[in-house]
Amino acid sequence: MLIVKKFGGTSVADKEKIFNVANRCAEDYKAGHDVIVVLSAMGKQTDYLLDLAREINPKAPKRELDMLLTTGEQTSVALMAMALHALGVPAISLNAFQVDMRTNSTYGNAKIKRIDTDRINRELEMRKVVIITGFQGVNRYEDYTTLGRGGSDTTAVAIASALHADKCEIYTDVDGVYTADPRIVADASKMSEITYDEMLELASLGAGVLHNRSVEMAKKYGVPLVVRSSLNNSEGTVVKEEVKMEKLAVRGVVSDKNTARISVIGLKDIPGVAFKLFNHLARYDINVDIILQSIGRDGTKDISFTVSKDNVDEAIEIIERHRTGSLQYQKIDVEKSVAKVSIVGAGMNTHAGVAAKMFEALYDVGVNIKMISTSEIRVTVLIDDEYVEKAVKAVHDKFALSEHH
Repeated sequence: MLIVKKFGGTSVADKEKIFNVANRCAEDYKAGHDVIVVLSAMGKQTDYLLDLAREINPKAPKRELDMLLTTGEQTSVALMAMALHALGVPAISLNAFQVDMRTNSTYGNAKIKRIDTDRINRELEMRKVVIITGFQGVNRYEDYTTLGRGGSDTTAVAIASALHADKCEIYTDVDGVYTADPRIVADASKMSEITYDEMLELASLGAGVLHNRSVEMAKKYGVPLVVRSSLNNSEGTVVKEEVKMEKLAVRGVVSDKNTARISVIGLKDIPGVAFKLFNHLARYDINVDIILQSIGRDGTKDISFTVSKDNVDEAIEIIERHRTGSLQYQKIDVEKSVAKVSIVGAGMNTHAGVAAKMFEALYDVGVNIKMISTSEIRVTVLIDDEYVEKAVKAVHDKFALSEHH
């Protein structure tokens, strides 16, 4: 059996943890499996490198940032190979060049295009554990690129897909995917399985367990994913196309404080305004989530939308640049102390009244809703960020999510 195992930064933060991971990989290897390990940089190493870069040059070229950041994973894979050798297990570490993991040329947020599997297969045939740097690739200029936050998950899924692995295990510091963040809701329960679509919504809406691009890729190529704890041997949560359990309307509640609301007030009420506004933002890769347009009055309208806090200043700058040109408006209003709370479930589209039940839960605890956005399998509301924990608990209780497992 070919198993791809991915370990995040906290799982390889120090000597003890590195040996803990090495022992887990050695177990599978000794049981006769082929093992590929994908690693992130150790602990807070990436943040440390980013701070260093900021000290030297706050506006550092993105190419040079990638050149710097890729040293993080290179360190962890080399140390892991050494640890496995110390345990008597043959292992080899490979970086993006050695694997030949090709990406496009967007430094800092590259997308994987193809993986050459020859070298990996050769090393596996020699019965070695192959340890690969996550989060990085090589572009057509033969430069290092990085895949953006959470990119190691995507590396692992891409490798599992290219090599038709039997399973791809993503190890984190939680035992799997929960009905809500266990740090907020004490009686949140672990799900034994969840669909790709539900996981994708949860990941996109703030559940930090899996990176959303990795889930998209797993769905596209049918890679069976397992989210497991690096600290114990519990079974974890399987992410796949179909799940057996009776379709609960709602599977999970998730919140995201990394959000801000921008309102552009007094835009002309004519066709094409919304297109121009969001086209300007899209050109700079700014993702917009909830959108609300007011009913036009006196020939003007207001458009409100949410972006991540990291993007809010850039978004305002872009809009202001077009104030006298394609976007004529009266003013911009910004609110940063907001958060999204969402419910997700593939059964929602067949159950009526799910949204109303969520709104009732919020009303019961006196939380005001600023904006609402829905899709077939999710309902998201925007609220004041100080009420997030209260809101998540109330909604989790309302749908009795802890009792279904």
